[in-house]
Amino acid sequence: MRTARTRTAAAVLLTAALVLTGCGAGSMDTASDSKGDTAAAKPAASGREGAADSSGSGAAGKPASKVPEQKHVIRTAELSVEVKDAAKALAAARRAAVDAGGHVENESTERVDDTHLTSQIVLRVPQERYDSVLTGLAGAGKLLDRRADAKDVTDQVVDVDSRIATQRASVARVRALMERAERLSDVVTLEGELSRRQADLEALLAQQATLKDRTTMATITLRLSEPETSGPEEREEGRPGFGDALSGGWNALVGAAAWIGIVLAALAPWLVVALVVFVLWRRLVRPRLAARARPAAPAPGLPDTPRNAAGAAVAPEAPRASGAGPVPGSPTPPRPRETPEK
Repeated sequence: MRTARTRTAAAVLLTAALVLTGCGAGSMDTASDSKGDTAAAKPAASGREGAADSSGSGAAGKPASKVPEQKHVIRTAELSVEVKDAAKALAAARRAAVDAGGHVENESTERVDDTHLTSQIVLRVPQERYDSVLTGLAGAGKLLDRRADAKDVTDQVVDVDSRIATQRASVARVRALMERAERLSDVVTLEGELSRRQADLEALLAQQATLKDRTTMATITLRLSEPETSGPEEREEGRPGFGDALSGGWNALVGAAAWIGIVLAALAPWLVVALVVFVLWRRLVRPRLAARARPAAPAPGLPDTPRNAAGAAVAPEAPRASGAGPVPGSPTPPRPRETPEK
């Protein structure tokens, strides 16, 4: 019987604790407000007592002065400076940050057009050395651009601190309930609630750490650049020298060769097709055309036309009378061979 009553009482106590835990933050805030009012009322009461005492002596009493609240400010700045030597200026910026008690967060360097360098560096310095470091960096060369920003986050810091205190008290209450819990189901429920509240507390602590880092260390982003300079081959009055002429001629030759190669590459398919057509014409079409153009052979039974040594046709000789002598200019006919008498 006693055990049943104990379990019932524990269950009622656990339920009441879970219901009232959500109101813990409000009660803590009310208590803190009441404490603040009480603390504020005490100086006022003491001021009134002092005024009453002083009024007996003829002097007017003054209320006690209020202690000023600490400010939490996030400071950031961006600078663009033109220097003669970016490497030396970058080393000087690193040294200035370290001497002030800060550090280099990140940096980068780039060469532009192979003529000059540009660098960017992010510095973190303490708030109390922020102004002096910023002034020194701005005076390292020709100032091109400067932007500074200050953001007051006092209300945010106070709110996070208050929420952390409330969350810690809530975690402590859940742990106290776990120590008094007897049933396994109650323990499991309280463990889940404790894990959730501890995760919220860790998130608040991380936010508090971030705010503390940003309000205690200022951030300065410095951009360094060198003036653009002309090439080493620049001549007075704009007259080119021997090296310029040689370089220009070589560049023109290389450019012309490149264009010729491009044109040949573009004409290559057409040249291949033209070569194929030429070969077909030479091997197939031309022989047939030559065979058709040959003169026809003379008809059989007709005497051949006499021709001279040059290949020209010669008119046939007219028949001449018997007994007449040979025609001048005509070949002499061969004499008949005499047959010897037997």
